[in-house]
Amino acid sequence: QVQLVESGGGLVQPGGSLRLSCAASGFTFSSYTMTWYRQAPGKERELVASISRTGALTNYADSAKGRFTISRDNAKNTVYLQMNSLKPEDTAVYSCNALYGLYKYVGQGTQVTVSS
Repeated sequence: QVQLVESGGGLVQPGGSLRLSCAASGFTFSSYTMTWYRQAPGKERELVASISRTGALTNYADSAKGRFTISRDNAKNTVYLQMNSLKPEDTAVYSCNALYGLYKYVGQGTQVTVSS
């Protein structure tokens, strides 16, 4: 059974930091490109960051560059998103996705709220 379980979300003040985790099971994690998406109420789903199978290549949305860092630990079947200098506009549900060819798995998501 494939599972992607996100954790680490919560309420944080502007300028604060959060580290999201996504624990994967039920598939060969190291074979999959991993991505973080987010969706805010009334807005389109947005690709935030992606990381290659080995972690050698990463890509970020312009809104995340310089503030967010995606990483993965293939030994732990986990992908992370370190988010610094958070802004109110970062408020959204963040979900991790696993991609391999035509195969795609999506997690349930974790809420991140940035507010004073």
